[in-house]
Amino acid sequence: MVQNYSEDTIRTLDWKEHIRRRPGMYIGKLGDGSFADDGIYVLLKEVMDNSIDEYMMGFGKKIKIELSEKRMTVRDFGRGVPLGKVIDVASKMNTGAKYDSKVFKKSVGLNGVGIKAVNALSDQFIIQAFRDGETKRVVFSKGEIVEESPVEPTKQPNGTFVEFLPDESIFTTFSFKEEYISSLLRNYTYLNAGLAIHFNGEVYRSENGLLDLLDEQMTETGLYPIISLKDDDLEIALTHCNQYGEEYYSFVNGQHTTQGGTHLQAFREAYVKTIREFFNKNFDVSDIRTGIVAAVSIKIEEPVFESQTKTKLGSKDMSPEGTSVRNYMFEFIKEKLDNFLHKNQETADILYKKILESEKERKAISGIQKLAKERAKKVSLHNKKLRDCRVHFNSNHDRKMETSIFITEGDSASGSITKARDVSTQAVFSLKGKPLNTYGLTRKVVYENEEFNLLQAALNIEDGLETLRYNHVIIATDADVDGMHIRLLLLTFFLQFFPELVKNGHLYILQTPLFRVRNKKESFYCYNEQERIKAIKKIGKNAEITRFKGLGEISPDEFKHFINKDIRLEPVSMKKEDAFKELLDFYMGKNSPNRQNFIIDNLVVDEEML
Repeated sequence: MVQNYSEDTIRTLDWKEHIRRRPGMYIGKLGDGSFADDGIYVLLKEVMDNSIDEYMMGFGKKIKIELSEKRMTVRDFGRGVPLGKVIDVASKMNTGAKYDSKVFKKSVGLNGVGIKAVNALSDQFIIQAFRDGETKRVVFSKGEIVEESPVEPTKQPNGTFVEFLPDESIFTTFSFKEEYISSLLRNYTYLNAGLAIHFNGEVYRSENGLLDLLDEQMTETGLYPIISLKDDDLEIALTHCNQYGEEYYSFVNGQHTTQGGTHLQAFREAYVKTIREFFNKNFDVSDIRTGIVAAVSIKIEEPVFESQTKTKLGSKDMSPEGTSVRNYMFEFIKEKLDNFLHKNQETADILYKKILESEKERKAISGIQKLAKERAKKVSLHNKKLRDCRVHFNSNHDRKMETSIFITEGDSASGSITKARDVSTQAVFSLKGKPLNTYGLTRKVVYENEEFNLLQAALNIEDGLETLRYNHVIIATDADVDGMHIRLLLLTFFLQFFPELVKNGHLYILQTPLFRVRNKKESFYCYNEQERIKAIKKIGKNAEITRFKGLGEISPDEFKHFINKDIRLEPVSMKKEDAFKELLDFYMGKNSPNRQNFIIDNLVVDEEML
């Protein structure tokens, strides 16, 4: 039936209703706290950005953060919100001091929206300002004022206190993960040397800025000491490692621009140009940048981002009337890096040798690479290997963050996932049998091996993560021995040739239930023995217990429970202390006797499998 379109169908929503109805416009995806880019961490970031802006303007060297269950508090020691504007800054859209570039020259929160979104999406939101011996406190619930205190005298130092409890009617069963909060806070300290952030008793501080960031993030020793270059508005740290791909950490006004943007693109181009001119050789771009690990932080007046969550810079100029970001970056790199290499000949020699090694390997596989690309184009990925989704990584930011691809093995498993998936955002790539063990092999194998060549083409990652087609790359294998082996082989492939995919938080393991416990009235899906015991107690003695031995045994109707909103994903991460190369050498290398002894010593017999 055609709906009547009249004046009565036109509605005007107030600020809080609009935010609550369309939260994705303000904080990206909601999530439940399982991923670092979930909405509850964006709420914390929006509050933190205001405190960081105070520090950047020279006010307050400490920020205190406390997490108690699901309630977060942030107390800074900046100037404090002017007391007569406490309500306005928390509840009136497009209200803030950052429209005045004299007060906040190079801040992140520019639109007067962020903290209002936190307010509207919180079951309880408290803001209290301390300013020149006086204080004012206001309590909100879902954007509505529920308590307002008059201006009162105080002995507290200047600053602002914010407390918020995310609304469970919007974020459902969420929980904060301290590891994601810790990563967020560490980035703030790297970008603001000298700032102390206190979080639940732990203190985060950096004295060396981006140099500390790289030193913390690198999973192997750099080929040469980290190069640190800086001026008032730009800081760069870089080195090379014996790894494939390019690894970048980019920031604008303290904001982690995970999708890069104009500043990162300018850095990559300026770096290549400077290296070519320094060595007076027209090296291939990939040879110069392969293995690079770099962090770039720039400060810009009135930056323009491509979304409210500010993960990609769109600005082309340093300020409304200033030089372009590209020209500024080129001049900076040309002067600073060129001078550094002239003064540090040993570093220049190591870099030159690295470029030549990359060039030699690239030329060795150039013929194979060309044939592999042609082969990938000829293969009908959509019909044979890849069942694609409708949303792609070049679509709008909010949608592309939802995209996933399941890498699975076997017709039955891929068939179940394909029938159960959300065709808008979830794709499926089917492996044919066990993939090759790539440990110790060169990049050549990526093009020689049909499975890996087609997987690389499906993900579109040959030239880096900027063209990655899916935000979540999910390994979905059976929970038996063969499935675990396939999982290890895929992990080895990604860690060997695309470590940046892992370091940027795109790789996950799909957790599927081991048991189904049910009776005629209800069913419980259990992921471990403890959950199975708990389910049996709930159902009682008439419980029917099914052990799932493969993904193909789970019907598409059941699979819908496991790959949609209730999906359980285990992120694959790389940290400096993980020593992943040693782990790969032991588990995937040619030390068969040692590995065999390890397996025998740690063998656990599963009686359910007998």
